[in-house]
Amino acid sequence: MNDCARDTAPDRNHIRIGSGATGIERAEAHFLDHAFTPHRHDTYAIGITLSGVQTFRYLGETHHCLPGQCHILHPDELHDGRAGTDEGFGYRIVYVDPALVQEALGGRMLPFVRSPIVQAPAVAEGLAAGVWNLDEEIDNLSRFDIAVAVANLLTAAAANRGAPKTGTLAVAELTRIRDIIASRPHTAISMDALEHASGLDRWTIARQFRTLFGTSPSRFRTQRQLNLVRKLLMEGESLSTSSTDAGFSDQSHMSRHFKSTYGITPGSWISAVRGRRSQHQADH
Repeated sequence: MNDCARDTAPDRNHIRIGSGATGIERAEAHFLDHAFTPHRHDTYAIGITLSGVQTFRYLGETHHCLPGQCHILHPDELHDGRAGTDEGFGYRIVYVDPALVQEALGGRMLPFVRSPIVQAPAVAEGLAAGVWNLDEEIDNLSRFDIAVAVANLLTAAAANRGAPKTGTLAVAELTRIRDIIASRPHTAISMDALEHASGLDRWTIARQFRTLFGTSPSRFRTQRQLNLVRKLLMEGESLSTSSTDAGFSDQSHMSRHFKSTYGITPGSWISAVRGRRSQHQADH
């Protein structure tokens, strides 16, 4: 883990997308002159600062994550991000689907970590080194290992440690709703259809979906749409085509959601990704 904290900052902005698995995404980034505007993820975000100082607002307070320290952000919580020094900041990050954490917890409430900064040794003990190696594939077995490790880490760091079982949640029905939305994010779906598919009333769906998965059904669908947009952009599709293929009304509609979710415009994001690829090809 100590190797992760060395200064690896390149001389320009970049984002590197690592190999992932269902419910797990990984990335590495460095920004010299960029600040993330306030935004939300629908996943847990666990990151380690590699260089510089990563400064961000979270839960009404300003935090500074130093090299070797980690931050843990809860799903659907508003936060921003900027360099705390002139040298910019670099970090690695893993995004974990709350549904995967929920499965690993066996029905307990999703952990809520109020203090976002933790020392890297605590994370090193809970997460395999392979999580931080973006080139190492996550196979089916290691995916479950990572899910359990993340659940244990979050529970240990959370204020609701040892929360009771959530036996009143309609887990099977809510999981069916989640899977329906995830299978066709480009297609709008009504609450009537979700009621029919699950047998739950719309108010139960609205309340319990957020409790179980950490976000609302509508935001869950939007995130799946944006995941599709990112995939299409990386395959070379235009912003306009990616927007409509993912079910957004137009590029402007998609761009607003993209920036509110990732804190960066889609054009800047794909430029940073392509810049990293060009650098990698030049190095080899």
